[in-house]
Amino acid sequence: MRKILVFIFLVVAQNFFAQCCKTAYKSGEWLRFDMSYSGFLKAGTAVLELKEKKLDDKKVLHAVGKGKTTGVISWFFKVDDRYESYFGIDKVKPYVFKRKIDEGGHKKNRRITFNHEENTAYVQDFRKKKDTLISVKSPQDMISTFYFLRSQDIKNLKKGEEIKLDMFFDNKSYPFKLRFLGYETLKTKFGKVKTLKFRPLVQAGRVFKANESVTIWISADDNKIPVKMKASLAVGSLRAELDAYKGLANPFEIIVD
Repeated sequence: MRKILVFIFLVVAQNFFAQCCKTAYKSGEWLRFDMSYSGFLKAGTAVLELKEKKLDDKKVLHAVGKGKTTGVISWFFKVDDRYESYFGIDKVKPYVFKRKIDEGGHKKNRRITFNHEENTAYVQDFRKKKDTLISVKSPQDMISTFYFLRSQDIKNLKKGEEIKLDMFFDNKSYPFKLRFLGYETLKTKFGKVKTLKFRPLVQAGRVFKANESVTIWISADDNKIPVKMKASLAVGSLRAELDAYKGLANPFEIIVD
């Protein structure tokens, strides 16, 4: 009888951890987003891909994000961006971040190497030919932030609550907040999708109208992938919607009427 009880306990425990601690992403995940300007002009596409790689003989996840303007928009404002992040598999801890962008002639080409033992970020600016060593503690880069947030347990998140972290950007660490606005069901090209609605607090200035000008809708399933994003810009607005996907770690849940 005791052995049977132990066996039942193990089965229940295994099922519990399988349900509550599912991985939101895995190597091979690929997401493509269709971007539009002011709701009707096709602005371009963005792709985010995740693969397992080796970095200094250490197994890591390598995320690559690419964005380009297309069509009429590219005649006036050409964008060709590439972001890369190498971070830990078991714990989302960035090791290397690369940013190479061209946004209407505004260009940057930088590599940041994080040393978590010494709490430093070594910033290499290839355009300015300048290297800088900066003190930083427990940072996330622009791309690893996305995966870090997806790794969090948000099932019990209440409306108005915020997820906080420090994001290292260019050569400085910024406080980043993600405020939960509630649930919303969206109509997508794949069908109706239940989502969690968030508002990240971004830095106002050259691009964004205000600190709260961006809204993101994340799938309410175990994948937690972006389904839609809307941003109010200094001129007009930008919208991105999930256009294609493959290699998800979990089923993409569609509401069937």
